[in-house]
Amino acid sequence: VSQSRYYTPDTEIIKGKRHVPDYIMDGIVVTTLGPQGNALYRVVGQKLIHYEDDASSEINQPIARRFHPTKPPITVRSDKGFLNGEMTILDMVGNANLTRPAQIATATQAGSARLLMSSQKFTVLMNEDIVKTNLPVVLEQGLSVMTSQEGAIFDNVQQKLTMIGQVKGRIESDNKGGGR
Repeated sequence: VSQSRYYTPDTEIIKGKRHVPDYIMDGIVVTTLGPQGNALYRVVGQKLIHYEDDASSEINQPIARRFHPTKPPITVRSDKGFLNGEMTILDMVGNANLTRPAQIATATQAGSARLLMSSQKFTVLMNEDIVKTNLPVVLEQGLSVMTSQEGAIFDNVQQKLTMIGQVKGRIESDNKGGGR
C-alpha cells in the first residue's frame, strides 16, 4: 500500500478501510487546547469532510488562527485545507495567505507594520508554530515588498521569517515610528 499525502477512494485502503468520508459537517470550529485548557489553535471552515481510515479531514474555506500567550496572533486562510489525523499538520491550499497584525512599540520591543504573506500553499506545523511553503511567495510589511520563487518559513515563536532562494523586492522605512 502506498503512503501518499492525499488519497483517492479507489486507490487507498488502510487497515481494510477505504478512504471515504465517515462524516461531513457544515460550519465547523475546531479548537486545540493546551495542558492548562487555553486555546492554542482554532480552525474555522465552511465544511469539514472527515475520513475514518486515517482520521484526516478536508476543510473548505479554512481559517486557522494560532494563539500564543506572548506573541501576536497569526491567521492563515486558503480555499482548501487538509488536516492530518493527529491534528498536527494543516496544508492550506489555493490562495493561501498569512496575516499578523501591526505591533505597537513597547519599552523593550520595536513596533512593526502588519505582515501579509501570500502563496498558493502553506503548511502549518501546529505544534511548532511554524508556517512554511516551498512555492513562490510574496511578503508585504508596511511599504516593503519581497518575493521568492522558492518559498519561505515563518516561525511565530522566534518572530523570524526566512525567505528561501533568490529574494527580490524593496525595503522601505515606515516614518510613523512602528515598522520596517
